Amino acid sequence: MRKIVATTKAPAAVGPYAQANLFGNMVYTSGQLGLIPETGALPEGIEAQTRQALENLKAILEEAGSGMDKVLKTTCFLADMGDFAVVNGIYAEYLGGEQLPSRSAVEVAALPKGGLFEIEAIAYI
Repeated sequence: MRKIVATTKAPAAVGPYAQANLFGNMVYTSGQLGLIPETGALPEGIEAQTRQALENLKAILEEAGSGMDKVLKTTCFLADMGDFAVVNGIYAEYLGGEQLPSRSAVEVAALPKGGLFEIEAIAYI
């Protein structure tokens, strides 16, 4: 059975979509920018935006009954592939455990709200 996931610990959707969907024991998240949940603002710089995006992802997964250790696949979107090394280091802090998820990382022409980094994930419960 499908269920919508929503938490105030991550930014509200900026369009007609859910923060995540549960289906069976799987969680499918929407892309998470580095928006600060309380203000909706983006912090300055790739490091701060990457950390906040991962914190937002973590909050949504926890609301769904999952966690960062249960992520199977991520897709990372970067406004500048020159930031890949910085993103990769921060990503490893959050998702670099023994059970590494599969991942794609791509450079995009632009992200919503002028973001520098966005991440989406598939995880299990």
